[in-house]
Amino acid sequence: MKKEKRRTHKVLWGFIYVTVFITVFIVSVVFKMKYDPTHGAYKVDWNDSVGTIHTDFAYGDGELNKYDLYLPADNTRENYGLVVYLHAGGFTAGNKSEDAEMLKWLCSKGYVAAGINYTLRTEENTASVYSQSVEIRDAIPVVIDEAKKLGYSIDKMAVAGGSAGHALAMIYAYRDAEKAPVPVVLTFGAVGPASFYQEDWGIFGLDKSDEACAALFSVMAGTEITPTEVGNGSYLEKIKSISATDWVTENSPATVVAYGLHDKMQPFLASLRLKTALEENGVDHQYYELPHSGHGLQNDTKLYMQWMDSVEEYLDKYMGS
Repeated sequence: MKKEKRRTHKVLWGFIYVTVFITVFIVSVVFKMKYDPTHGAYKVDWNDSVGTIHTDFAYGDGELNKYDLYLPADNTRENYGLVVYLHAGGFTAGNKSEDAEMLKWLCSKGYVAAGINYTLRTEENTASVYSQSVEIRDAIPVVIDEAKKLGYSIDKMAVAGGSAGHALAMIYAYRDAEKAPVPVVLTFGAVGPASFYQEDWGIFGLDKSDEACAALFSVMAGTEITPTEVGNGSYLEKIKSISATDWVTENSPATVVAYGLHDKMQPFLASLRLKTALEENGVDHQYYELPHSGHGLQNDTKLYMQWMDSVEEYLDKYMGS
């Protein structure tokens, strides 16, 4: 009877915290879709002289295993850089089409750009941040092969994204870059959870509850984590697969990131761990901390624009021909 009661209590914790997490991130993606701190500074007047768009290529058997390619009009070069941009949505919502303006802007700069969908977590499946990261890893060679078939040979790449997409981008850049078909030379993005340490996740109360932490991190990692493992610290090995910060080395690609000090949708403290890891490993990076902003980076326009300027500068530096 006591064992069953504890099990019911754990399931309840899991339901409450996972529901809160999902709700918060869905709110975040809706906000980010409607708010543009640049006020259209990176909007492109798209036409055939800029490029062409090919949608819904398949890279796997899943319903959402699809990607779009944005190909620059100039198809005369021997090689091109690929920029993959992954969509936001709290790992439970969002679509590659929501990043069309970003992808058009990247293509207008002469890069092959790709937006990739991934299987979203729902009440009916067991998708996790880990399984999503594996889908992205498996998609990259397919994207590069298709670009080559269309006449665009890829010799290097950058991977980027916003929020959940940024987390997945960092996981690929730091954890999976050695398996990439071409060198990964840059990663950039904003407000993506960079690591999963219990003490950092106070915004959801996980720092005060081993049960709640175990429930949410189990869903995120796609493997069972027990309150006991959280309590004794052994959970860190299970969560490492999705903690991008823990994979940073001296060989990691250049990085440009931005975080809001008042973010209530992902833990700002985790971004400080990322900053420290980049510094200690001597990675070429630009880290922007927006002191008046939350998840939408909405209250520090000047710093936001400086971050985007750095993104463009690093693209030119590492992805230029």
